[in-house]
Amino acid sequence: MKTTIKSILILAVGVAAASFTSKSVERVTVKKSTINWEGEKVTGSHSGTINLKEGYFEMDGDAITGGEFIIDMTSIAVTDLEGDSKGQLEGHLKSDDFFGTSSHATAKLVITKAVKQGSTYKVTGDLTIKDITKPISFDLNKAGNTLSTELTVDRTKYNVRYGSGSFFDNLGDKTIYDDFKLDIKLYI
Repeated sequence: MKTTIKSILILAVGVAAASFTSKSVERVTVKKSTINWEGEKVTGSHSGTINLKEGYFEMDGDAITGGEFIIDMTSIAVTDLEGDSKGQLEGHLKSDDFFGTSSHATAKLVITKAVKQGSTYKVTGDLTIKDITKPISFDLNKAGNTLSTELTVDRTKYNVRYGSGSFFDNLGDKTIYDDFKLDIKLYI
């Protein structure tokens, strides 16, 4: 009988403690959020946008503890070119030479840890591109309901090797640098 009462008390304390936690999920406002990209090559650079499909932050009070974001790779657009050149580069980026969006329509970022330091979080997580997942770390800045970061991604880790001087010799001025940059603004 004592064991049963003790078990019930422990269960009651656990339920009461759980009801006082302030864990929640904050959905990102997709239409307001932006992802801008820039890729560089020996002879210059190109830039554009990619749409966020969905995303959320896991919160404990007002502190970020995790999150998950799905990027619509089929939406990749070039903003520094017009006309046929724009269409050709967008088609090439969507092809298997780069992101293979017909087979890999989305990319995903999962935040596994976020440590708050002032208005900045030191974030670690897993980034998946073309079904390849690699760890990533970055700073995430929070100002009110706006969160922003700049990520540098080594595309070759995700089997995006076209024009990479790390894998192909004698590319000369056709070399495309391995790293591309993402400038991300999210609104909750």
